[in-house]
Amino acid sequence: MATTRAEQPRSPSIRDVARVAGVSHQTVSRVLNNSDAIRAETRDRVLAAMEELQYRPNRAARALVTSRTRTIGVLTAQRSHYGPTVTLQAIEDAAVLRGYSVTTANIAVPTDEAVRDGLGHLLDQDVEGIIVIAPQQRVFDLIEELGVRTPYVTLRSSINEDPTALWVDQMEGARLATAHLLDLGHEYVRHIAGPQDWIEADARMQGFLREMSDRDMPVQPPILGDWTADFGYHAGRELLRWRDCTAVFCSNDAMALGVMHAARSYGLDVPGDLSVVGYDDIPEAKHFWPPLTTVQVDFEELGRRSVDILLPSGEDTLRPIDIVPQLVVRGSTSAPRRR
Repeated sequence: MATTRAEQPRSPSIRDVARVAGVSHQTVSRVLNNSDAIRAETRDRVLAAMEELQYRPNRAARALVTSRTRTIGVLTAQRSHYGPTVTLQAIEDAAVLRGYSVTTANIAVPTDEAVRDGLGHLLDQDVEGIIVIAPQQRVFDLIEELGVRTPYVTLRSSINEDPTALWVDQMEGARLATAHLLDLGHEYVRHIAGPQDWIEADARMQGFLREMSDRDMPVQPPILGDWTADFGYHAGRELLRWRDCTAVFCSNDAMALGVMHAARSYGLDVPGDLSVVGYDDIPEAKHFWPPLTTVQVDFEELGRRSVDILLPSGEDTLRPIDIVPQLVVRGSTSAPRRR
């Protein structure tokens, strides 16, 4: 027998939460709005009552009363890549802890029209702030040109003076990777870069070139890749055909995996015949064979900090903060064999 609308169980209300917690409904409302005037003990009691009743606040109704949606918008151009995916998850987790939800606008191709449409989608939902994750500088330039009034934070890969920007020192990470290979005694190091129009790829390539130049080492032009293991494999096959290098620094771990595959296809040993370094430290990197030496970026911290900047508390204000990558040395690198 079908259940009629009248027979369906009623969702718990704010007054139900107040009754279970033994407080007024005004107190529950203050907890929902993160009021500083609520004692910690009372807040915990109200939150426990919400959990017991499985109470979910009606955000639309709260927005009408408070003129706030408690929603953050994220404009992202690359959800399929490791870094943006981990950063987005960290943003969502950090937002929930602040009592916010997250809505996203994904730009498949970062054209001017797509960026405008994505921003429009977020602003139409009255988001209280926007976090921008994009690989191309043009996206950031367009946002500035549009004069967006909603507070926003941009996640960058190079140093600049923009007070709304968080940045990862990708150049320093690339220098660490390159210096590691040179310190091991490699004199002929090649670089497989990412796509030319990606800010991260350019910063990593510049870090490689600068470290090689500062050490006065011979440099061959970097190979522009596409982030995929397939590209790393085919590029590696071409490089190793001539055996003109003893080490390869790849702009991400996927391409490094492809290079390692290419070395094995020629019967070469990694790291005995070829040392390989990647970038990003994806979870699988430690399980490559041999485990991959790579540059670790704390993408989770990047996501958390972006929310802290967007939703400052106390005396916090918008300010640039840097995330400095760290080198993780594993089994894919060693000193070159004497020929």
